[in-house]
Amino acid sequence: MPEIKYKRVLLKLSGEAIGGTEGKGVNADTLGKICDQIKNIVDLGVEVGVVVGGGNFWRGRYGHQMERTTSDYMGMLATTMNGLALQDSLEARGLTTRLQTAIEMRQIAEPYIRRKVTNHLEKGRVVIFACGTGNPFFTTDTAAALRSAEIEADVILLAKTIDAVYSEDPKVDPNAQRYDEITYLDILNKDLKVMDATAVSLCKDNQIPLIVFGIDEPENIVKIVKGEKIGTYIR
Repeated sequence: MPEIKYKRVLLKLSGEAIGGTEGKGVNADTLGKICDQIKNIVDLGVEVGVVVGGGNFWRGRYGHQMERTTSDYMGMLATTMNGLALQDSLEARGLTTRLQTAIEMRQIAEPYIRRKVTNHLEKGRVVIFACGTGNPFFTTDTAAALRSAEIEADVILLAKTIDAVYSEDPKVDPNAQRYDEITYLDILNKDLKVMDATAVSLCKDNQIPLIVFGIDEPENIVKIVKGEKIGTYIR
């Protein structure tokens, strides 16, 4: 069996990543490529948890005239739809999965229970976390930081539509500085838009390493768990 650097990982997928180039709905081809790579790392012996966002279906800014908690709960439902799509695609590839939600939906998913998660991971099952933390005013980035701390993940893999962390948006500023490695404190001080401040602080306090990489090349997931330097390493 090939040597792997990370035994247990938490993969954070944005809704936009699942939505493909348009970032809307579920793009079957894009989702399939991501799931192929998840299967590859599971076959290598990596234990995988996945936190999914919901921006391809609903974003808070769409509900700017809506009460904030209502808008956030709609976003949680969007993450559940993505979780179901991810579960279906993974199981079509022969993987055993469990979808867990922070808000109970017993007819379609398990409620989040940490001890069950640990048991599933140890048995080689992919666990998908939906509904964020289950609370309004908290993002799925914060959920990724929280779940990774709870399951004692070796690293968070943050899949983005850009290939690393930059000083500015490289799509807007072609002279933006690319960071190969950076600290959580630098992210907070420089106000870099990697994750929200709550998620960054949670990762920093729990000393959880994070790797930001481009999901446009899903094979990066395999390269990272084998120890290749891809994207930006945050410590």
